[in-house]
Amino acid sequence: MAKISIINKIFNSGPLLLLYYLCISEIDTNLEKVFEIFTLNFQIILIYFWVLKRPEIMANGHIFVAGLINDVVMGFPLGISSLSYLIMIFFGTYVRNKSVNTTIASDWFTFFMAMIFSNILFFTLINNFSELSFSFAKIGYNMFFTLFTFPIFWLLFNIYQISFIGSRDA
Repeated sequence: MAKISIINKIFNSGPLLLLYYLCISEIDTNLEKVFEIFTLNFQIILIYFWVLKRPEIMANGHIFVAGLINDVVMGFPLGISSLSYLIMIFFGTYVRNKSVNTTIASDWFTFFMAMIFSNILFFTLINNFSELSFSFAKIGYNMFFTLFTFPIFWLLFNIYQISFIGSRDA
């Protein structure tokens, strides 16, 4: 019985462990070396889905700390990723509280809106408080591929949730 409880806790913390791994490992799923333009912000997909569906798995404090870790690893000014992630939390929490039943279409649309505001904040702060420069084409490619891979990860995360955590949405 205790062994099953430990295994359940490991599966429940799987998304949080994945978020920390992505932030520590400097992997921002930037596959430009292979596909030339394919970049993806997997962290915001992960955060948005789990805050929307099961907020008890990813607490806001963990997400904030993961953002700080990401800033240190990626060389961004401290707190910029955390603020960007907090925008995703805000939108996910708002949608969760205002809707009774979510679908992939409604989640996708609200994810798009959250991603726009999150990226506007992120790149405005980067431009004003750092010497880093970004190409608008790379930003556009990143937003495009992040948006259009969201349904794939939404389905995969739903399968994970149903298989290992339980099908109850928050």
